[in-house]
Amino acid sequence: MTFQWVAVATFLYAEIGLILIFCLPFIPPQRWQKIFSFNVWGKIATFWNKAFLTIIVLLIVLFLDAVREVRKYSSTPAIERSSTNRPSAYEHTQMKLFRSQRNLYISGFSLFFWLVLRRLVTLITQLAKELSNKGVLKTQAENTNEAARKFMAENEKLKRI
Repeated sequence: MTFQWVAVATFLYAEIGLILIFCLPFIPPQRWQKIFSFNVWGKIATFWNKAFLTIIVLLIVLFLDAVREVRKYSSTPAIERSSTNRPSAYEHTQMKLFRSQRNLYISGFSLFFWLVLRRLVTLITQLAKELSNKGVLKTQAENTNEAARKFMAENEKLKRI
């Protein structure tokens, strides 16, 4: 496996690990929100969109290269022409086809998981914000309810007088 495919496979494994960590049920979204709000992330956030798009473009280019390789080694005339020159050409072509298909799956899943990871982080952040808003709204509703009861009690006292 060449260096580029080792890097993409390592990137894929790291993405799978991060997705599994983000999906752990015992880590609440508020904790993730605290982690995402560190100063380090604030400094990185300015470059995040550029880095995200750069990685997307790189993964798309590698995916298209893998598709091209699969199409190149899948054609039967190429296998037949090369088989007359060397006896082991068919096995060699099949080996290259297998490698190109492997690279196609690695780059395709890496691209897919990169998009899933971005969406997962966005959803976790939104969920944490909504949960904090829910707490604020619940407290506000309880205070309003308490004030309404107090005013109704005062209104009842005034009606009796």
